[in-house]
Amino acid sequence: MIDIQSTSDTREIPLKKVGVKNLRYPVSVMDKECGSQRTTASVDLFVNLPQDYKGTHMSRFVEVFHRYSSDLGMKRFLLMLEEIRENLSAERAFGTMEFSFFKRKRAPVSGAESVMEYTCTYEGEVSGESQKFFITIKIPVTTVCPCSKAISEHGAHNQRGMVTVRLRNTSLFWIEDVIELVEDCASCGLYSILKRPDEKWVTERAYENPRFVEDVVREVCIALKNFTKCDKPFAWFSVECENFESIHNHNAYAYTESF
Repeated sequence: MIDIQSTSDTREIPLKKVGVKNLRYPVSVMDKECGSQRTTASVDLFVNLPQDYKGTHMSRFVEVFHRYSSDLGMKRFLLMLEEIRENLSAERAFGTMEFSFFKRKRAPVSGAESVMEYTCTYEGEVSGESQKFFITIKIPVTTVCPCSKAISEHGAHNQRGMVTVRLRNTSLFWIEDVIELVEDCASCGLYSILKRPDEKWVTERAYENPRFVEDVVREVCIALKNFTKCDKPFAWFSVECENFESIHNHNAYAYTESF
């Protein structure tokens, strides 16, 4: 059959990225407690296209991804991209994979067990000379306003926030360890189930640890610099915190990068 994609193009316009976007697919990712867990991912896969190629072969992206989908740790994600690059005779291959990561948590007093969801994203780029890999983890937390606590005779306003860390990976680490690190830097972490004694514990712990968004970002930055649960320090990272304010018609926000 005629292969139109492989025919030449005379318009002399190279394309930076071509491929498939928003591919929904079941995958298996690494899990500290069980070794791996099944989840569903939204995947974007691309290669560059030289100016003399008319198109790329879209089906090959899915064929390669399918072979890796049952075991997609961080290193295998890069191996998958390298196979796509070679399969499509491209200079570069790019990929992102966003997925829900589930972690079992016990309530702090009653021990009631539930599951928390965290959104994670793999980002990779490979060429013949280099490889880049980032992982982004979104961790919901609660924060108590230090200013509100200082000026109020009764209580202080609090709110949920979202901490987003983006890490340049150089060695194996566990997503669960980063989640716990971030939760320790907020006023308190979140739980799917809280009995009354748990709610009392969470409320009082948060009240005793008030945090501005600026505080959360700085504390997470320090903790990531001192992170010892991997073979090498992170080559680079960024941290952002967005609080969904309870007494304002806006959100509070802070961001920094490693330096």
